Amino acid sequence: MSPPIARPFPRFIADAGVEGLPYGRHAQRLRDALAHACEPHVSEAGGPPGEVTWFPERSWGGRVYVPAVAPVEGAARPSEYFGYVSFVRTEDGEPADIRALADFTDQTADTNPHWQIDLNEEVIGTWRGEGERRGDVTLVWGTPLIRGAQAATAELDGDVVDQTPVSDERFTLIAVDAVKGFPDDLYLEVSLWTNKGQRLSGESLYEPE
Repeated sequence: MSPPIARPFPRFIADAGVEGLPYGRHAQRLRDALAHACEPHVSEAGGPPGEVTWFPERSWGGRVYVPAVAPVEGAARPSEYFGYVSFVRTEDGEPADIRALADFTDQTADTNPHWQIDLNEEVIGTWRGEGERRGDVTLVWGTPLIRGAQAATAELDGDVVDQTPVSDERFTLIAVDAVKGFPDDLYLEVSLWTNKGQRLSGESLYEPE
C-alpha cells in the first residue's frame, strides 16, 4: 500500500495510437478537413497549405487526434500551418464527426537553427481536480532536430506524465499543462531520450511571466 500522493494530477491519460500515419483515402479526408480549417488564415498567411506532414495519432476523451504541419505555399518568408484533425473511430474503423483546427506561424525550424526540438501544441480540453486544482489537457507534437532521439516524454516538475516512441522523426504527446492549485503552478517540459535512457534535450512549452 502507498499513502496518498502530494500532487494528484493526471498521468498517462491518453491512449496509444492504433493506426499508422494516414495514407490513401483516409489521408485525403483528413487533408480536406485540415485545408478547410486553414482557409480563414490564407490571406494573412500568404497562401494555402502545401504538402501535409502527419504525426502519430493519439486518443483522449473518445476522440482520435492526428496532428499535422504544412508549409504555406507562396508565403513571402518561410511559414507553416500547424493544427490537428480529430474524429471518432467507429466500430468498422471509419472516422466520424471529423473536426479540424489550424493556425499558422512564421517561426519555423528553418529560421531558428538553434532549436533542438520543433514543437507545436494546442489545448484540447480541461482537467479539474479538487478545490482550485485545474489544468489544460494539451496535445503536443514535434520533430527532433538533433540525432539519436528514440523517445519523448512530457514532464511536470520532473514527474513523467506521458511518453511515446519517436517514429519517423515525429512524436505526439497528450498531457495536462499549466496545472494550478498546488503550491506552485506547473508547466510541461518535453524531453528527448536515447534508447539507453540518456536525455538529449528538453524544452518547456510555456514560461510563466
